[in-house]
Amino acid sequence: MADRVDAAVAATVRFLTRWSVPALRVALGLVFLGFGVLKFVPGASPAESIAARTVETLTFGVVGGTAAVIFTAVLETFIGLTLVTGRLLRTGLVALAVAMAGILSPIVLFAGELFGDGMTLMGQYVLKDLVLVTGAAVVAAVALGARLKLDA
Repeated sequence: MADRVDAAVAATVRFLTRWSVPALRVALGLVFLGFGVLKFVPGASPAESIAARTVETLTFGVVGGTAAVIFTAVLETFIGLTLVTGRLLRTGLVALAVAMAGILSPIVLFAGELFGDGMTLMGQYVLKDLVLVTGAAVVAAVALGARLKLDA
């Protein structure tokens, strides 16, 4: 019985080593693609207002309102497509690194509104982006040459 369990564990490890990072890449891509496409439809994204405010704040008012939301939609859609398809992946990962700075900046810029009297729904929405950042870091590490390795 122990041999069967060991064999099953070994098979699972091989499967995860081969498929976990590509699955994470595609899943992240679908999330970014979904969030990006929603922003093309006025009023469809719950993050539309915070995206506009964040871009406006980060660009010192140069880009604001609808332009900020469209910029965010294009960026997130591009990132999503690169992650899902694997094409232009390095370019998409650079765009993702830039986007992550913007995506996480409301934690600092609007902390009082997001977490002031307990965590708001928008605070939860922004905070979950920490998971996207760590997942993106794993995908980027593998895309840039890191490899999962099985111990022999």
